[in-house]
Amino acid sequence: IILPLEWFPLNKPSAGDYFHMAYNVITPFLLLKLIERSPKTLPRSMVYVSIITFVMGASIHLVGDSVNHRLIFSGYQHHLSVRENPIIRNLKPETLIDSFELLYYYDEYLGHSMWYIPFFLILFIYFTGCFTPVAEQGRMPVAAVLLMGPSSLYYWYLVTEGQIFILYIFTFFAMMALVMHQKRKGLVLDSNGLFLFYSFIIALLLIAGWVGWLWNDKILRKKYPGVIYIPEPWAFYTLHMSNLH
Repeated sequence: IILPLEWFPLNKPSAGDYFHMAYNVITPFLLLKLIERSPKTLPRSMVYVSIITFVMGASIHLVGDSVNHRLIFSGYQHHLSVRENPIIRNLKPETLIDSFELLYYYDEYLGHSMWYIPFFLILFIYFTGCFTPVAEQGRMPVAAVLLMGPSSLYYWYLVTEGQIFILYIFTFFAMMALVMHQKRKGLVLDSNGLFLFYSFIIALLLIAGWVGWLWNDKILRKKYPGVIYIPEPWAFYTLHMSNLH
């Protein structure tokens, strides 16, 4: 969003869109390589269906996210609902508003579900194979320790921007239960399992800090009602930081 519009006009993909396109190709390839290295895996057909669903969901999200983020330049405010946005509210005929709500549904609900459910499923299946009876193999190299920061920040962004806290916390609880179950068998996490497990823990702390920081924000509270209150970074940006751009 900081790059000049002359480089990426509003009727063309943005720089972020090209990174998203690369992500939609690279990430499923890496997930396939990851599951190949796991001693425990899903049936091959289920792996293929999961990856295909992942790519379809991420691609749906790419289109919806691209339009939504480009609308910021026209005054769209992510901290408001679709119908509450001034630029949407004044559209004529009013049926156009339904089209924007459909776009929002594809982006925030359908796209996210098809994207993240296979993603966390494959991560968890990989995690089930990250146990060893040899305690020495459970030590992380220095490079892995350094990479835990970016990894945790990535999961924080997935959960907050993707609004998938329930999916994330259930995956984390399943990982904890598996760790305790395997410990009774005398098995401990290897370095790969520790990296994933600690990344999830640090990401959970980051989410808790994020929520605590914005706990008393009345405008974001209105956008995200209910028991689970986790504001999106983009909503925070358009509410508090867009005037700095």
